[in-house]
Amino acid sequence: MFWPITLLGALAGWWLASIPGALLGALLGQVLDRRLGLDSWASLRHRLGGGKPAIHGYELLFFLLGRLAKSSGRISEAHIQAARSEMRRLQLASTAQRAAIDAFYRGKSSGDGLREPLQRLRGRHDEAKAVLQACWRMARAKGQIDAREHELIMLWGKWMGWDSAAIAALDQSGGQRQGAPSNLGGAYEQALRLLGVRADSEPQVIKRAYRRLLSKHHPDKQAGAGATPLQVREATERTRELHNAYALIRERKGFR
Repeated sequence: MFWPITLLGALAGWWLASIPGALLGALLGQVLDRRLGLDSWASLRHRLGGGKPAIHGYELLFFLLGRLAKSSGRISEAHIQAARSEMRRLQLASTAQRAAIDAFYRGKSSGDGLREPLQRLRGRHDEAKAVLQACWRMARAKGQIDAREHELIMLWGKWMGWDSAAIAALDQSGGQRQGAPSNLGGAYEQALRLLGVRADSEPQVIKRAYRRLLSKHHPDKQAGAGATPLQVREATERTRELHNAYALIRERKGFR
């Protein structure tokens, strides 16, 4: 059991101001931790603050790497090896490695809330540079970078205060010679077209378009309507494309 148990137990013990009270407080702390799902200081801060745990430092880096790895639809062994390489590069101790792994898997399931922590890197040139270089390495883990990954890195770099040319220059693998996508910068426009919305559309309009298309193409709905296995697979792929397009637009426009 982790530290929040001790924290809650100590607080309860202090309140009761006796040795038996401290023991009782520890027991109460264990019960509360189980009920609230507390297993670390970060989760305790999350509960008390009522929001998502803050991400910063190397945890922010590995959150971004997880987001990139998942952006193409599936995390591969190459992505996992790339994340391990970054851990070795940073010479992370075992405790820090566990935190990095946790951040990586949090990143693969959500891209929300990145603008603010990345904007805090404005003016911190060396830190931002290291983050962007690591992102390029992750994007090239499988050799071929796709437009979605490229779009994300360019967006994150702009949030950190870098211009497009400077962000692209940090791709140490050599740009087009290493298989950069032919439609660089076009993923956002493709996402808009897929959802049938414009760049100036209001968030509510975009959300409605996404939900309508998702309902129309959902594989479960297609299967229930008697679709063939091939049609169900096509619907699954279409749903994935809609999800990725919506996630990209949401990140670019900054809404949830």
